[in-house]
Amino acid sequence: MEAPPDHDVLCARALHFQHHDGSPALQGVSLGVREGEILAVTGPRGSGKTTLLRCLSGLVRPQDGEVWFDGVPVHTLGPLRRERLRRDRFCWIDPAPVLVPELNAWENAALPLMLRGTGRRRAKTAALEWLERLDVGDNARRRPAELQQAERQRVCIARALAAAPAVLFADEPTAPLHRADRARVLRTLTTAARSHGITVLLATHDARTAALADRTVALLDGRRVRTLHLPPVAETAVAAETTGASGASGASGTEGRAACSLSA
Repeated sequence: MEAPPDHDVLCARALHFQHHDGSPALQGVSLGVREGEILAVTGPRGSGKTTLLRCLSGLVRPQDGEVWFDGVPVHTLGPLRRERLRRDRFCWIDPAPVLVPELNAWENAALPLMLRGTGRRRAKTAALEWLERLDVGDNARRRPAELQQAERQRVCIARALAAAPAVLFADEPTAPLHRADRARVLRTLTTAARSHGITVLLATHDARTAALADRTVALLDGRRVRTLHLPPVAETAVAAETTGASGASGASGTEGRAACSLSA
């Protein structure tokens, strides 16, 4: 078992994972993520995006393959050590807001810091700062039941950023937001990540969201997709294939082509 390159803070090697019904979720996915990089994991629903993030974060163990974080083999850690790793170094944003109903907004946003041992006053200051930056500062003392779904999701994003994790796993983080709000919230998230050196893995099916990342990895049916750019083909050649050479018009021009291949 060889550690990944030093420049990769997070690394996956040949990950395989099956759902309870036996259907494959990941089929040999490998990737490396550099410290401070924002990596978008794209693909349609059911392509394995969420499963990949769950394996990388230690929420679940892959059935085969390796996961490394900062030189530590996450795939060999027991449940308690993986839980400690998620508490101290990672944060997660779900597609739907998940908050503690008995706590108000700032207490929810400060919770990861206080679980790490940060003092209440310092944790509250950090939480309020991020709630303000995400335009929910006026709701700091309200409980989740008093907030709209989009406001609750902003609290979840504030909670993740206030904790200043080494790695932030964001699974469709702006799904509950209105289209007009998504771009601004994502810019806040990505700008904060870059300024604080936070590594981000962003699962999304939206091309505009993926465009904010430094790099994109595409999945399809649990495998990485690689796009092959084929040389252009003359329109006359295309016409000849479809209508026969005798019927070709002789018009000039070229047409670009692309094809996809799946990783083993």
